[in-house]
Amino acid sequence: MVENSMAQTLSSPTNRLSEQLRDTHRPAWDAAVEHRFVRDLVADTIDDGVYARYLRLDYGFINDLTGAVGHAVAMAPGMPEKTRFAQFLGVLTDEENDYFLRSFDAFGQPAPTFDNPLKHPVLDDFAALMDRQRAAGTYLDILAVLVPVEWVYLSWATSASDAVARGEAEMPARFYLAEWITLHALPDFRDFVEWMRSEFDREAAAADVAARARAETAFEDALHLEARFFAAAYES
Repeated sequence: MVENSMAQTLSSPTNRLSEQLRDTHRPAWDAAVEHRFVRDLVADTIDDGVYARYLRLDYGFINDLTGAVGHAVAMAPGMPEKTRFAQFLGVLTDEENDYFLRSFDAFGQPAPTFDNPLKHPVLDDFAALMDRQRAAGTYLDILAVLVPVEWVYLSWATSASDAVARGEAEMPARFYLAEWITLHALPDFRDFVEWMRSEFDREAAAADVAARARAETAFEDALHLEARFFAAAYES
């Protein structure tokens, strides 16, 4: 499947691999961006127990995500790129961490600790994907998983925020839902994801067929894991 889709990608008139991969793997993309979890969150109908479970899972995922972003800092080709990823690390460990702590407090739950992390198969599989991409060793390899992971959030959160701005919907009343949408629809986050996509597209354009195929596999795997991650929130 990868060889066939890569052949289509290489013959496409556009050289933006990120767009091509999103379109090639549209069912996996839609399964994540339009997941029941996203719909329930945006509509403010999600059960608090479901959302609290999601937060615990996501807080566990942050440990692997920060490791991947740290690897991107190391692999980035120049100081401007390293600085951009370092700034994102600051967001993850400051603004987002503060959001998690306030949300756990609202639920009357302690935050999971990194020395006693939450265990779940989807977290294990995400960690394995991150490890695989770091082991592959190139800037493109780590971008291939960071881009879809963050782009999915930008897509659904921006759609929700834009609907509110147009007067077609209301922001959820619960602060932990409204803030989670807002955090992923901010102009700074949009700029960062678009910048990562440009980095990915540039690196892919200069890569050989094998590297591009490896990037496609990681991109698709990340999309499937995002949908599984959302589904895990509904497990009792």
